[in-house]
Amino acid sequence: MPINITMPALSPTMEEGNLSKWLVKEGDKVSPGDVIAEIETDKATMEVEAVDEGTVAKLVVPAGTEGVKVNALIAVLAAEGEDAGAAAKSGGAAEPAKAEAKQDIAPISPPVGEMSTKSTEGGAVPQTSHSVTPPSALPGISPTTGEIGQSAGERIFASPLARRIAREAGVDVTALSGTGPHGRVVKADVDAAIAGGGAKAAPAAKAPAGAPAAAPAVKAMSDDQVLKLFEQGSYDLVPHDNMRKTIARRLVEAKTTIPHFYLTLDCELDALLALRTQINAAAPVKKTEKGEAPAYKLSVNDMVIKAMAMALKAVPDANASWTESAMVKHKHADVGVAVSIPGGLITPIIRKADEKTLSTISNEMKDLASRARSRKLKPEEYQGGTTAVSNLGMFGIKDFAAVINPPHATILAVGAGEERAVVKNGEIRIATVMSVTLSTDHRAVDGALGAELLVAFKRLIENPMGMLV
Repeated sequence: MPINITMPALSPTMEEGNLSKWLVKEGDKVSPGDVIAEIETDKATMEVEAVDEGTVAKLVVPAGTEGVKVNALIAVLAAEGEDAGAAAKSGGAAEPAKAEAKQDIAPISPPVGEMSTKSTEGGAVPQTSHSVTPPSALPGISPTTGEIGQSAGERIFASPLARRIAREAGVDVTALSGTGPHGRVVKADVDAAIAGGGAKAAPAAKAPAGAPAAAPAVKAMSDDQVLKLFEQGSYDLVPHDNMRKTIARRLVEAKTTIPHFYLTLDCELDALLALRTQINAAAPVKKTEKGEAPAYKLSVNDMVIKAMAMALKAVPDANASWTESAMVKHKHADVGVAVSIPGGLITPIIRKADEKTLSTISNEMKDLASRARSRKLKPEEYQGGTTAVSNLGMFGIKDFAAVINPPHATILAVGAGEERAVVKNGEIRIATVMSVTLSTDHRAVDGALGAELLVAFKRLIENPMGMLV
């Protein structure tokens, strides 16, 4: 039977590609692993390897063709012992019903025409199949309901025909023992289960007439399923409070709806530390209930807040929030600062931080953090904002990537300042270096724009006098 080779999806977002070059010609014999073509995507040129063995019967798409859709037929292989001419004529014309019947008895193997790819630019690329794996073939997901069952992690193989019959009869394929090759569940197994009246799945709710079919929902493990994994008496249950529930909900929202990407830079802190020492030494003394104290005492974090706000003003296109109907371009830089409190964290906001002095930011931040820990913040003091800063440097963390807090489009993760060996003008010297990572919503801020913002931040940190003018 002819083997159809289709245009593979070389990235999750790829919809089409250019078939740059064929490295085989009609009549050539190929084996798994042979490089047969070069395909150009929007980011790189990839070599495509054959997975099946056979003879190239027909090159359907000529070399140099642009805009070839993913899954479009590009070539036909004749299987071993098959006439290449006949395969070229019949390739790509298989009827769906016949294809399904064939799958019912076929051994488990990569999908027909599947290819693996590797980059011609030196970096290995994971094997990619042009066929989309259905939810029912994913580990631990029921082919009839799409839900994770008791045997999550154990892959269930079933033919498309067996799955369809099981779905119509309400039979849970995950409860069946397959008699096909490699334990695959086939039509005969489902028929036997129906005849025996066993392995019934819970009836699914019927959708209203005319409603589109819903995609199978993948459910998380239930509380009972989680607790069964641990020995009784080996744990205590601490109910979630409203803060923890809100944090969990917003984190899921952020990571499942915002396309994050990350940019990291190292910033030298020596000039900033020296300026901070000078400013703190010049602070006037004021009388308090506890006696005399400096009117302010700047921290590195205060200067990071100011630098981030000024960077957003210098790169105004990055001072934005995404909505489905429009881009929100902010007129001020309102910087949220992650504050750890018992049971979670909260992000009080320094409003118009770009317009405030370092001493004002410092005192305002101390007040907000104090009231945050006692849970006395007003909603307007922690809701909104245009960006955020999360600093774990005080714990010695070198670098990390923070989760964006909607509706922000960016968040800056700040690591510890530490002495490192750096090279300047061909000489090695010691400098205090801080690594920062910008997490960015790719819908609102593209890579080059995010890089521009981070470079503007680095410039202010390394030339801190710019924050005083």
